Amino acid sequence: MTHPQAQANNRLARRLTARSHLTPAQADAALTRARRRKASLFRLLTEAGGIAESALLACASSAFGLPVVDPRGLPAGPLPLPRDTAALLRRHEILPLALRGQHLLAGITDPCRPTAVAAVAAQTGLDIQPVLLPHEPLRRRLAAAPETGARAGQNAESRSLPARPRPRIDNALPADEHQVVRFVDDLLQHAIASGASDIHIEPYEHSCRIRFRYDGLLQEVGRPPPHLMKQLVARLKVLAQLDIAEKRLPQDGRLQVARDGGQPIDFRLNTLPTLWGEKLVLRVLDTCQAALAINRLGMDDCQQRHYLGALRRRQGLILVTGPTGSGKTVSLYAGLRVLNTPECNIATVEDPVEIHMEGINQVAVKQKQGLDFALALRAFLRQDPDVIMVGEIRDSETADIAVKAAQTGHLVLSTLHTNNASETVNRLFSMGIAGFNLASALSLVMAQRLLRRLCPHCKEKAHYPDTLLRRAGFGQRLRHKLTLYSARGCADCHNGYRGRVGIYEVVPITPPLKRIIMAGNDPAAFAAEARRAGYGSLRHAALGKAALGITSLEEANRLT
Repeated sequence: MTHPQAQANNRLARRLTARSHLTPAQADAALTRARRRKASLFRLLTEAGGIAESALLACASSAFGLPVVDPRGLPAGPLPLPRDTAALLRRHEILPLALRGQHLLAGITDPCRPTAVAAVAAQTGLDIQPVLLPHEPLRRRLAAAPETGARAGQNAESRSLPARPRPRIDNALPADEHQVVRFVDDLLQHAIASGASDIHIEPYEHSCRIRFRYDGLLQEVGRPPPHLMKQLVARLKVLAQLDIAEKRLPQDGRLQVARDGGQPIDFRLNTLPTLWGEKLVLRVLDTCQAALAINRLGMDDCQQRHYLGALRRRQGLILVTGPTGSGKTVSLYAGLRVLNTPECNIATVEDPVEIHMEGINQVAVKQKQGLDFALALRAFLRQDPDVIMVGEIRDSETADIAVKAAQTGHLVLSTLHTNNASETVNRLFSMGIAGFNLASALSLVMAQRLLRRLCPHCKEKAHYPDTLLRRAGFGQRLRHKLTLYSARGCADCHNGYRGRVGIYEVVPITPPLKRIIMAGNDPAAFAAEARRAGYGSLRHAALGKAALGITSLEEANRLT
């Protein structure tokens, strides 16, 4: 596995070459020199003096997505340095600038040393949000920063670094049983408190790492010692009631952890045997955070009316499509919440049940016992249902039963893994559903994604050339009055973003679309008719969020 510093050096070299600061031959020579000396390419080039520091910082900012901060705009004085970390911060040249909760905004001068930031994060227990500073101003401020105890000094409780708010993941961590139990508990609590959706614990030949997924993107939070990995895996398997002796096959389990001072949070655990041990992924099922209201999903007014209209028909098939983790289940439960009345019998079958809702009969798939989607669906039809929700249509048998149920007076909601609305019809055709059956059953198709929201505290106006805006898809009239924003990054967010919002392509199945479905497999004709009828694409929805200042053009381009 490539060392993090080597990866950073390669990334910076590519950016410097692309901007003509180095020729390819010079870049290769510099990388070779850095590799032999096990040094940072940024530091070597700074010491060589051939490229101005401002140019190096600009290239590093572009390569690593880190903002360059003007030292003249910094606060009057840096944060006081706790005595137990002052030497570490000075050694790694990391300058604390602002502390909000568990997030520390810190100035660095060398982005090609990612392990330095990781070491400080592990020691302090904070989420480090780095920004780039010129070397000399950073060095002067760091040398002048006072040392203080954990709660000493003026307003130190809010400004100094806390001693240990999250698990320490450094090589000095003892591997005794009680320490491992405490470490796992701290790890899960930190994931809950920081808003992570997933935890990845990954073993490699000579190391292991832990990553959290924030707003759809993974971020490394630490590297525990390899000798701790077996104890971590065993502890989590015990909590999830899995077989700790089974290491050759994947396993699925579930565990529950009480939130500090709050209600319990469920975690779904999956183990996967890899070359160097078992990789663990935990999905945080924090159902209290789910935005189970249609007007909070991110749809525009027209899309909400189409969705509510399909729900009120109480007959037909509503399909929500998109990749894993795009919020399909939340969209379905927002619809079920509207339908959940004493007069309505609602049944769901899911794998697993992620959102618990009073008044709905929820069934979890149990493959080992033979309870799959198709069997549960057949049982539902003998239970006098009004509304049926199927977690996912995975096979032709489930698709056939769902379509027939929608044709016989039931409202059926389900999901598919397709990229957009037009490909949904193609997918069902490939499962063997006849065109005339699908046309009579299908009432609405809704494709969706989750865009990261710009942090309201640090987003800044961005200026783009008119040609770029035109290529992005903005019309001429809109381009003249458009105000776009870009991500910057602060202590309140993750790289300039905080939270996510849905974008949707909502397509009610009109008579012209029914005729296209009955005519056969033609996704292009389906998409063309949907656009002609005024149903916007996912790209259109993403650009709309960017125009409103909710997200950035870069995020819209990344996802659509």
